Amino acid sequence: MGTVRPWATGLSGQLQKAFVTGVPSLKRSELETACEDFSNIIGSTSSCMLYKGTLSSGVEIAVASSLVTSAKDWSKENESQYRKKITSLSKVSHKNFMNLLGYCEEEHPFTRAMVFEYAPNGTLFEHLHIREAEKVDWMARLRISMGIAYCLEHMHQLKTPVVPKNFDSTTMYLTDDFAAKVSDLEIWNDTKGHNSTNGDLTSSSDLENVVRKYGIVLLEILTGRVTHSDEYGPLEHWASRYFDGQMRLEELIDPSMGSFPEDAARALCEVV
Repeated sequence: MGTVRPWATGLSGQLQKAFVTGVPSLKRSELETACEDFSNIIGSTSSCMLYKGTLSSGVEIAVASSLVTSAKDWSKENESQYRKKITSLSKVSHKNFMNLLGYCEEEHPFTRAMVFEYAPNGTLFEHLHIREAEKVDWMARLRISMGIAYCLEHMHQLKTPVVPKNFDSTTMYLTDDFAAKVSDLEIWNDTKGHNSTNGDLTSSSDLENVVRKYGIVLLEILTGRVTHSDEYGPLEHWASRYFDGQMRLEELIDPSMGSFPEDAARALCEVV
């Protein structure tokens, strides 16, 4: 695999010490040890299984390993998409992004994997919509909203802009102190691995789409409601009553967050 560009800004703490020169190639044996023989499953996507691991240095990682486990089922197009994805993600270095730390490609046993930073506090979706998860107060929600916006701005301002293809509250991860981490963990950028570019932002429609999705995530953060319900339909349709002057701010805002500054909440609503 070709050399990928080192990060423009270094990672902090253990990660900076562990990964100095950019995106390294890691051995499968290293990942097996880190992920306890790939038994530590934390989730899955349409193209990969997700594992949590801990490197010998103590650095916690998330490993996205392709669901394809045989070379005969891995096409040249798959390989091209995989390599383009790594090249694309290597351009992104931001405190509010699950930065790419490395990759693994081996033939025996067949392995194609990407290694990312690990965010230990689950997803934004879990904290907003699952009763057992710790709820987030106003200040945490404001910080999350701003962190996501900063990350998207950084990705858009790259020389070759990059946009995450799957962008919603299930792909926003949180750190221990509730800093947002935008993720892009799919091995390729569409569910079939076909007809997709390297993740670069190539048209105004891509930008418009991610801006619209960010608005929906903001509505989830403000209201605590899922994006669609049988009773109320799409969240943006339900929330439109507030923007049309038919709903008070107190009715819009998630009551579980407790007290909140009305002026700041109204200002965030204007972003939507």
